[in-house]
Amino acid sequence: MTEKLVESEKLEVSDLSDWFRAGIKPEKDWGIGTEHEQFLLKAGDLTRLRYNSRPGIREILSEGAENGWLPIIEKGNIIALQKDGASITIEPAGQFELSGSKLETVHETYKETIEYTQKLEEMAAKMGFVRLPIGFDPFWRREDLDWMPKERYSYMRAWMPGKGNLGLDMMSRTSSIQVNLDFSSEADMVRKMQVAQAFQPVITALFANSPFTERQPNGYLSYRSHVWDDTDPDRCGFLPFIFGDNFGFERYTQYLLDVPLYFIFRDGVYYPADGMTFRDFMKGKHHFQPSMADWETHVTTVFPDVRLKRYIELRGADSGSPAMIVALAAFWVGLLYDTQALDAAHSLALHLGIDTIIGLRAEVPVKGLRAESNSVVLHELAAKLLSFAQDGLARRALKCSIEPEQKYLEPLNEIVSTGITSAEKWLNLYYNKWNRDISKLIE
Repeated sequence: MTEKLVESEKLEVSDLSDWFRAGIKPEKDWGIGTEHEQFLLKAGDLTRLRYNSRPGIREILSEGAENGWLPIIEKGNIIALQKDGASITIEPAGQFELSGSKLETVHETYKETIEYTQKLEEMAAKMGFVRLPIGFDPFWRREDLDWMPKERYSYMRAWMPGKGNLGLDMMSRTSSIQVNLDFSSEADMVRKMQVAQAFQPVITALFANSPFTERQPNGYLSYRSHVWDDTDPDRCGFLPFIFGDNFGFERYTQYLLDVPLYFIFRDGVYYPADGMTFRDFMKGKHHFQPSMADWETHVTTVFPDVRLKRYIELRGADSGSPAMIVALAAFWVGLLYDTQALDAAHSLALHLGIDTIIGLRAEVPVKGLRAESNSVVLHELAAKLLSFAQDGLARRALKCSIEPEQKYLEPLNEIVSTGITSAEKWLNLYYNKWNRDISKLIE
């Protein structure tokens, strides 16, 4: 299959599923990628940085462009930076995101994360802003925020209110971490996707870090995950078909074919799709002929718990500290990049069953590690999976002749040992030491 088809060529469904199949890589070529967002606030009054404020998002991106990063421009506005396989992008209301390079070890992930954080801290000290890596904006209303000048976001912003109650909050007030990992075959992809979907509730609990909204406790440990569940049922949430006997590249393609398009992009211009699904697009229900470029864009506009591209995106974690970013990478690498750990996790996932998984997923935004479903206690499940990951990393170190990577799991070991998540730590401080002054969160 040619990866890029010209617009005049007619796409077949097999072309679309083959796009995913092209992601298959031998184990020696597997990599680790992380993506992590955070809020940037003006020092002093803690307002979120606007695009053109001083300090502001444009100013920060321009500084990066002057220091070796390639600027990406849209209609005269700098909207992203690229360098050495990594990119810095802005989410709809200015959440600042690093999509890291493809790396071989968790040690390299640690180095990349620390160097990026230190550079951003230096810029913050010089320009007068502060970083806030947390899952949901604890201070500001949606109406207080500035929308970034990316035309893609204007289409999404218009679409969201008709699909769910909290889609605009998802766009403007959430912040997360994800890890991207590879697969060696279609069968390997299926097993990894099933494990990832089954244990997203565990990740949501361990990384719960969004207990405040507009300076008050919101009743959740991971309000971010609750927001995602009320965003857009067509393209977000739990995918039960992942556990079906027929799941594979073709089945995931069929799912995407029935998701409405946000827009159609041609020659630098966005055009409305008017709710047309990609399946209808392929049937000729638009004056544009669909291309592989349209499909590649469409793949990026669905946001389920676990997303398939030419690699697997492991989502579901609230934003957090550099240590938590690296811990997420270590957890999934230990679980999915070691055959024995993957076997154990996959057997456990199938044993739990969909009903139990869905039950845990429903409870975890509020209860975190205390979530239960069908007599399964999430805290105990987290401890078991963490043990699998720990052993998987130990075997991986021997197999790959690298220094052990288990030390990066230490923040998760502490959470499992104490039963106290980041969200619960903040809540305890809020009600006691902080005297209910949410601004203390920055300190």
